[in-house]
Amino acid sequence: MRRSLLLAAFLSAGSAQAQASLPSFEGQIIYQVMPDRFFDGNPNNNAGVDRSNLRAWHGGDLPGLTARLGHITRLGATAVWLTPVYRQQAANSFDTAGYHGYWPADFRDVDPHFGTLADFDTFVKAARAANMRVVLDQVINHYGYEAPAVKAKPEWFTPQSRCEASADKDVDCPLSGLPDLDQSRPEVRKMLLENADFWRNRGVNAFRYDAIKHVPGDFLKEVLARDRAAGTWTLGEWFDADTGTVADWQKAGFDSLFLFSLQRAMRDSLMSGQSLSRVSAVLERNGELSRPGEVALFLDNHDIPRFAQGSLFEDEGQARTRYALRALMTLKGVPVLYQGIEIAMRGGPDPDNRRDMRFEEAWTPAERDVFEAARSAVAARKASSALSLGSQTLLPVPVSLQDDLLLLTREKDGQRVLAAWHGGKERRTYSIKLAGLGLTASDQAVTQSLYAGQNAKVSVRGGYLHLSLDGRDAAAFALK
Repeated sequence: MRRSLLLAAFLSAGSAQAQASLPSFEGQIIYQVMPDRFFDGNPNNNAGVDRSNLRAWHGGDLPGLTARLGHITRLGATAVWLTPVYRQQAANSFDTAGYHGYWPADFRDVDPHFGTLADFDTFVKAARAANMRVVLDQVINHYGYEAPAVKAKPEWFTPQSRCEASADKDVDCPLSGLPDLDQSRPEVRKMLLENADFWRNRGVNAFRYDAIKHVPGDFLKEVLARDRAAGTWTLGEWFDADTGTVADWQKAGFDSLFLFSLQRAMRDSLMSGQSLSRVSAVLERNGELSRPGEVALFLDNHDIPRFAQGSLFEDEGQARTRYALRALMTLKGVPVLYQGIEIAMRGGPDPDNRRDMRFEEAWTPAERDVFEAARSAVAARKASSALSLGSQTLLPVPVSLQDDLLLLTREKDGQRVLAAWHGGKERRTYSIKLAGLGLTASDQAVTQSLYAGQNAKVSVRGGYLHLSLDGRDAAAFALK
């Protein structure tokens, strides 16, 4: 019902926005950074830092992010998404500091813990020099609990009486008690829209919009129209979105949403060892998406437990994260890698999923192995137009194999790649009739995986596809 009400506000207004030119991130790979937990580049801005407390400031900042851009480029990411860098409320709430950036006090300034506006400009310049796009988190629903504006401009906020009388509590009531902005007021709309212009003019290429479920539909429509006119890519966060939700919001004007249903399926299948049919069931719905190449695909983020935490055993969590990263790089969409996934960082629910990033000089050999697997998979994806931009076709594997084998093809400009995910515990060879897969292929000698450091092979002979795959791993093969 909530989704339907919001979409009605969009779709009843006509299709002019949908016909505007569409910014695109297809082919990009986004690296998500929480600046406070990334790297400390300026110890002089460390007021109140307590690294022993996951709810306190930890000292990461924009100079540190700029200094460590080389790590992100070495991984192969092409865009950086920063959680909000706004000036935060000065006081703690619930024994927690505003290190995460979602308790704004001033939307057009950088928090002193992160640095200055000049530091932000320096970061953007460095990112551009590295051919990387910049994605900035935008909060458009609320101020921080203790922000001065709450007392200085009480008329800017939704009154409690409206919340109590509303049939749409998501929009008209505070999210987690945060002071809820009343976007029906012209001065509030103007302030928020001009915030986007402010950061766009500083070189931001895209916005990730926080908590869109809690923002009025008519205001979102105006936000998206301005973004599209400016060529700014838009990524919305509707927590727990499935394919239908993503499809609806793409029709309504968002370029992308996070596909939470795929994240859950990959967690259950690849980390927890359940049937790969869970992933297939999500991928079978790709035809509902108007722009499947723009959808944000992820394994974990700052709001959910780390992917590697799905196993009690660190080595198993690392092995299955390696499997998942290779699998993710075979899919159509925009992969989003949360800092630390490339070394299988662990962590439970917030704030444990926000541990400090660790870099190469501190990695264990096992973490280096995960990073190299991630780097190789990213490199293979970027080198292949089929993997980066191609169409995606899920192949109908025999019913007896569906728990342990998922096959799909990616095709573009005469290139074809076969992706094979193997959930079995041990190495296995499969021989499957091409006709049963709906696949046409010429005979092909034994071909190694496109991913380096992997003992995976494919061949085609006599109308059969032959696959040799390690247990719990994913591979990609050039296919004639």
